[in-house]
Amino acid sequence: MKKGIHPDYKKVKAVCTSCGAEFETGSVLNEIRVDTCSNCHPFYTGKQRFASADGRIDKFNKKYGLK
Repeated sequence: MKKGIHPDYKKVKAVCTSCGAEFETGSVLNEIRVDTCSNCHPFYTGKQRFASADGRIDKFNKKYGLK
């Protein structure tokens, strides 16, 4: 490998924004934020969880009292 052209690879903290779990991984970034991790992903947990807000149609129906 050539000297001086590669970024510094270091151990960093990755944080899940959904559940707040933290784990250590390697990266060239200082900190990594992920939306879902293996602690809160439905495939790994077997439980369905809605992290996002209602859709546009649901918001409209809720706003105007439609069912």
